[in-house]
Amino acid sequence: MDAITLSGLAVALAMDAFAVALGTGVILKKLTGRHLFRLGFHFGLFQALMPIIGWLAGRTIFVYVAAWDHWIAFGLLGFIGGRMIHQAMQIESAEDSRDPTRGLTMVMLSIATSIDALAVGFSLSVLGVSIWMPALVIGLVAGTLTVFGMLLGDRVGQKWGPRVEIVGGLVLIGIGLKILTEHMIDF
Repeated sequence: MDAITLSGLAVALAMDAFAVALGTGVILKKLTGRHLFRLGFHFGLFQALMPIIGWLAGRTIFVYVAAWDHWIAFGLLGFIGGRMIHQAMQIESAEDSRDPTRGLTMVMLSIATSIDALAVGFSLSVLGVSIWMPALVIGLVAGTLTVFGMLLGDRVGQKWGPRVEIVGGLVLIGIGLKILTEHMIDF
């Protein structure tokens, strides 16, 4: 796989992670280096691991997963997006402790934003392409764009507050719907 194709693939796969990171940067009261590292590392890690899993799974398991992977992504993104909208509409408390860079929320976001990479890994296995360099590049690009998305989201959130958080929740739901409709059209 040539460098231009691999770069384009990595950026395309990282767009969901970037959008989620943007929303995460908006809702955090004070963005720290720990937040940047945690989400950037996990999004990058999951984006790198999913193509490897898809590549290893090959044709046998992929046939079963392909039937419902888009529903998983839609459900996770819809749930988290809906929760973001609900929380943004609540009366703002003095101490808002939401931190999507921790716990189950971070894992759910990591999985939801990297499910498409599973299909890419499968496709690369069918084409006979080695997975190791693409997985590394995909992970590094996703991690980097996640950090940039969080930094941009932090600036936007400071300026526009909860209104942007509602938009962020709608974006997550929109990404989930996009994944769902793309897969339903393909099948």
